[in-house]
Amino acid sequence: MKDEQDAIPHGDPYELFESWFAEARASEPNDANAMALATASADGMPSVRMVLLKEHGPQGYVFYTNAESRKGGEIRANPRAALLFHWKSLGRQIRIEGRLEEVGPEMADAYFASRHPDSRLGSAASDQSRPLDSRKTYLDRVEDLRARHGEGVPRPPHWTGFRLVPERMEFWLSREHRLHERRQYVRAGGDWTSVLLYP
Repeated sequence: MKDEQDAIPHGDPYELFESWFAEARASEPNDANAMALATASADGMPSVRMVLLKEHGPQGYVFYTNAESRKGGEIRANPRAALLFHWKSLGRQIRIEGRLEEVGPEMADAYFASRHPDSRLGSAASDQSRPLDSRKTYLDRVEDLRARHGEGVPRPPHWTGFRLVPERMEFWLSREHRLHERRQYVRAGGDWTSVLLYP
């Protein structure tokens, strides 16, 4: 049988993530940094949506959002979450679970300023996750902000970033006939242990 040897090594999960992410950026046709973000309310009701990874490393995995949105409210009420990267063309996925912490205002300001002007205007104009009577209302708000601020619209105080600090990471590799390979890494203190899992 092919693929008898383990292809997902024990070691540093951040280095393995970096290697797989680099391959995904080179091969995925769209948004290799897209990840599913799962959060839950204080009473345990889960929800999931796609967001974009904007920074990563041993400190964690950073995304940005409106903290007054549904996911923002869930993060405030229950600051734990899970991420899922799925790269179909590579036959790989990575699951990451951990606690969430808010990034500092300087970091949020710097990322907000780096975005396309229309993206900044769209974020500032949006009451994300709240009912909207018509798309025209939203677009009118965008144009009103453009008229008042041009391309210099400031970051709204409720638009911020969150960093997921991993406690558990799982790497999954597709194999023929669904004889897949999985390795789970768990952090205990500052060290990582790992174990293969049955698929």
